[in-house]
Amino acid sequence: MKEEQENYKKDSLSLKGAIALGTGVMIGAGIFALLGQVAELSGTWFPYIFIIGAIISGFSSYSYIKVSDAYPSSGGIAMILMKAYGKTTLTASASVLMAFSMIINESLVARTFGSYTLQLFEVDNTNIWVPALGVGLLVFAYIINISGNKIIGKTSQFMAFIKIVGIIVFALGGLWAASFTFPDLIPSKIDNNSHSFPEYIGAIALSILAYKGFTTITNSGGEITNPHKNVGRSIIVSLVICTIIYFLVAIAVNSSLSISEIIKAKDYSLAQAARPAFGDYGLYFTVAIAIIATISGIIASIFAVSRMTAMLTKMNLIPHSHFGMSGSIQKHMLIYVVVIAITLTIFFDLSRIASIGAIFYLIMDMIVHWGVFKHLRKEVKAKGFILLSALLLDLIVLIAFLWVKATTDIFVVIVSIIGIALVFASEKWFLYWKKTEQNEGENKDM
Repeated sequence: MKEEQENYKKDSLSLKGAIALGTGVMIGAGIFALLGQVAELSGTWFPYIFIIGAIISGFSSYSYIKVSDAYPSSGGIAMILMKAYGKTTLTASASVLMAFSMIINESLVARTFGSYTLQLFEVDNTNIWVPALGVGLLVFAYIINISGNKIIGKTSQFMAFIKIVGIIVFALGGLWAASFTFPDLIPSKIDNNSHSFPEYIGAIALSILAYKGFTTITNSGGEITNPHKNVGRSIIVSLVICTIIYFLVAIAVNSSLSISEIIKAKDYSLAQAARPAFGDYGLYFTVAIAIIATISGIIASIFAVSRMTAMLTKMNLIPHSHFGMSGSIQKHMLIYVVVIAITLTIFFDLSRIASIGAIFYLIMDMIVHWGVFKHLRKEVKAKGFILLSALLLDLIVLIAFLWVKATTDIFVVIVSIIGIALVFASEKWFLYWKKTEQNEGENKDM
């Protein structure tokens, strides 16, 4: 109980603090990791893809805002699913998919850290060093989390401020160095002819990952002051801020590099874009901001996932074993989360990690929308057409993205399908086993 009270403090997060939390999670790692991936699928239209991704994320946020405003809770997504579906396989599986999408994002950020850090050195064998540096970051983040370092906790908002300001400086400086004019906002037809409509939709799917950090605010609903109003406000403001900054950064990169150059350096495109604009000093500045963004982001993410999975364990939605380890459930979850993230970092590249994460997240998001529409719409006073619009947009994006991956990288689709099937099958078995065990316990008592 003591640990729980320390982690969940009512009214401990102001509106400004909640906005800082949301923008701090979204801005930084997402744009560093995903900009090149989105540009590869959409050509010179990629700055506008981030705007479309923001609009879809805005529709998606409606379900979370309405339920969180009515029932603010640190249970976040698990709470929403529980209220919609009860203690069912669907609730447990969707919660696990969300947790996995967050862990996948950690491995994405870890490899991004490796890709940007290597820009400071002349290294030929990046296939070894990128995952090695990523694994090193994950181990470091685990050590910080397990030690409960108060200095990191106190400086987290400062680090978020530094990386946000740094990215804005990069964007504005890049536009100035490229002699940007308003006619440059019109996408060039060059490099766009080879892209199909499903590829543009696939790019939107990846861009949505850059905004899914708003769910972190939902998970902190029980700690935000005046939560019935401020949860929704903080999510909306965070999305608006992120949209503006993402668009400025994308335009700056688009002004500095051709699409072929962005694709060639897609894992570290912002660092590459800094070279023609600012030379080596610009490169050092951009890499420094990327390192700060990835380190701070992954430390916060690992804590959030471990807290979420510990809560799912207490709700008897996922299995847990101590394996002889001492300490709290959350500390055990830290180990499990980091081990999974390390495995993904070693065996998957950035593109595949981002793709699997997008598929998991979109499916979980659709389950949330349908649950709110079917079971909670009247209770939370939500408008049905907005919920169905969010569901339809997710479905269109998911189908198109699966089509693109089926024709270009079928391995991603296969791994995703197997992963989802295993999650649902495992949860169905686990909940059945728990129910049987509970019934047997009750029979013995009688």
